Amino acid sequence: MECGKVYRGDPKQPKQRHKYKRIVKLQSARFVFLCSLRLSVLTPSLSRKSEKNNQNNLSPPFNATFRVCIAIFCRGCVAMGRKIVEFDQGWNYMQKGIDKVKRILERLSEISFSAEEYMLLYTTIYNMCIQKPPYDFSRRLYKKYKEIFDEYIKTTVLPSLREKHDEFLLRELIERWLNHKVMVRWLSRFFDYLDRYFIARLSLPGLEEVGITCFRDSVYMDIRANATKVMIALIDKEREGEQIDRSLLKNVLGIFIEIDFGETSKYQQDFEVHLLEDTADYYKSKATKWIEIDSCPDYMLKVEDCLRRERDRVAHYLHCSTEPKLVEKVQHELLVTHANQLLEKENSGCHALLKDNKVDDLSRMYRLYHEIPKGLDPVANVFKQHITGEGTSLIQQTEEAARNQVLVRKFIELHDKYMAYVNDCFMNHALFHKALKEAFEIFCNKTVAGSSSAELLATFCDNILKKGGSEKLSDEGIEETLEKVIKLLAYISDKDLFAEFYRRDLLARRLLFDKSVNDDHEKCILTKLKQQCGGQFTSKMEGMVVDLTLARDNQMKFEKYLQDNSHANPGIDLTVTVLTTGCWPSYKSFDLNLPSEMIRCLEVFKGFYETKTKHRKLNWIYSLGTCHVIGKFEVKNIEIVVPTYLAAALLLFNNADRLSYSEIMTQLNLAHEDIVRLLHSLSCAKYKLLIKEPDNKVISQHDVFKFNYNFTDKMRRIKIPLPPADERKKVIEDVDKDRRYAIDASVVRVMKSRKLLGYQQLVSECVEQLSRLFKPDIKAIKKRIEDLITRDYLERDEDNPNTFKYLA
Repeated sequence: MECGKVYRGDPKQPKQRHKYKRIVKLQSARFVFLCSLRLSVLTPSLSRKSEKNNQNNLSPPFNATFRVCIAIFCRGCVAMGRKIVEFDQGWNYMQKGIDKVKRILERLSEISFSAEEYMLLYTTIYNMCIQKPPYDFSRRLYKKYKEIFDEYIKTTVLPSLREKHDEFLLRELIERWLNHKVMVRWLSRFFDYLDRYFIARLSLPGLEEVGITCFRDSVYMDIRANATKVMIALIDKEREGEQIDRSLLKNVLGIFIEIDFGETSKYQQDFEVHLLEDTADYYKSKATKWIEIDSCPDYMLKVEDCLRRERDRVAHYLHCSTEPKLVEKVQHELLVTHANQLLEKENSGCHALLKDNKVDDLSRMYRLYHEIPKGLDPVANVFKQHITGEGTSLIQQTEEAARNQVLVRKFIELHDKYMAYVNDCFMNHALFHKALKEAFEIFCNKTVAGSSSAELLATFCDNILKKGGSEKLSDEGIEETLEKVIKLLAYISDKDLFAEFYRRDLLARRLLFDKSVNDDHEKCILTKLKQQCGGQFTSKMEGMVVDLTLARDNQMKFEKYLQDNSHANPGIDLTVTVLTTGCWPSYKSFDLNLPSEMIRCLEVFKGFYETKTKHRKLNWIYSLGTCHVIGKFEVKNIEIVVPTYLAAALLLFNNADRLSYSEIMTQLNLAHEDIVRLLHSLSCAKYKLLIKEPDNKVISQHDVFKFNYNFTDKMRRIKIPLPPADERKKVIEDVDKDRRYAIDASVVRVMKSRKLLGYQQLVSECVEQLSRLFKPDIKAIKKRIEDLITRDYLERDEDNPNTFKYLA
């Protein structure tokens, strides 16, 4: 007999499972016999002391020297190798070893396997498998291997489990499972030759798989329902605050996965489904109680705690795949089912939280509902309703504020408040931005005290940007407020109406009468408007600002012209602002009979302007002019700043002390309504420069006016304006006219690109194009389509009258 060298694995074998082997070569006169001796520890370490003792008992005793082991091994091999091993003979020997394994597992024997016993058991199986037919017992041994487990489970394992209940059942199940794995490990080593050759050749289930399957089919299928009930009962106890053995549940649930070879189908079918049903029932009961007795913040705190505990439960003993399903059940029962009742709770619901500025509670509400699909929809709806209610209430409470711009300031404060909620509490979520936008669009487009929100917003901007306005702000404050105004403008549908009011009545007056606080602020708001509404929206306004810059340069050139041409000096200071007709609003032009002093001034400037260009015509707008007149009264001289109309009327009294209404009207060549306005300013207003006969507040055609020599005032300079003409109606008419043109252009643009289009689609595309400036009326679009048909831009399809064709 010769002993070979020690090396890792046998190169002649197709698959080696063990770490180290020693090859022993046995020689005789008739054959050469190769066998292997296992030297590695074959059983896993167990957590419990009893299983650890079983493992130690089942480990082969390799304290003897290698020489002694080989000697014993060789004697057994040679003795059995000389004759045929009958099945009963071999199996009787194997049964002794199997019975010893069972006794050790049941802690009935403390005597471990000797090296000789271990090697002979392996060699017995080996010899019974390598014999030639009919003595090759591989198939019978494979069948016997399964019968070993079936018999042990039936006689020992199941009776032991069936007599246990509650937690004791789970502990017994864990112990039996650990013992079963040890038994599978050892028997699979005894029958290892089957696994390597017979099973591999026939593609049969492996020895370990057969052992696990036996436990699953016999033990698991019998005990799963009771085990699941016990585990769910323990989980419910933990939910009620009791302490449980989490490791016990973790180990049992580990069995559910191990017997399925790492898959989770058994875990899901036999445990998870029942757990989810119990979870739904448990939290349904809790929610019914909590929703009645708790406030909204307290309820949300409990829900947040429940979700945290369920996630912690998954982390400690449930499978990770259970977490989303478990959380979904909790969310559905606690949050989704009672969403409306929770959000609308009186004195503590979402409305109350928004009103009382409960930032932490609102943030918690967002976190809870954000995880639920479409869970934020009811929260956003309440948010929208609350903002709409507050905005509408502001309008109802501040009807007078529409005149002093308090309402717009409150709108800005309201927007800042709820935008902070969107950013801080609702994490800048798009759904709440949409809710905020829709809410402001509702009340920002309402008419307040006869004025539209577009008009109020334009007037508010004017108060910020003009000198002496009601809004006293620093440069930084002005820019910040303008930014907020532009945000409000985004919610107003009639942006073209805002543009017309802003350009016609406000921007023009600030620029012409030098009332702007700062030119940079004027450019700033135009830049913001351009970004918000597009370049076409601000093109005329930008042209107005450019005109003023050019007009200043032109005035400097005119002054230099007067210095160079002394004969052209008009005798009085003259400032002329030349404007471009297309950019500025249209103003009434009257053939006012000017005094000779004024006519001289106009002729001088006309001579200067013709030196620059001869292709432009100057159209004088007297209503925008201002004159400084010295009034010589008996008490003292007073400088009077008046519009051109008033100055012309006052200068008439240089030639007469007393003039009738008809004489003034004839000499000035003005219409009746204009004469009434200027005479009212001079005789019935604060400064009575003219004395009216009879002395009343009504101007009639039979009145007579004379110069008031006794007029005096504590100021040396006074300003008398004309009563403002109500141009609001004209502005609205002009806007309606521009809208008709815009609708015509939009319809033609769409039809030119489509050629053939149905009515509904045509209207839809026109509304989409025009919505940036105003919200078009469907009836107005229909009317403009009919007008375009009569003007041969469009025609109806002969087969379908709701379809239109474009005519090139």
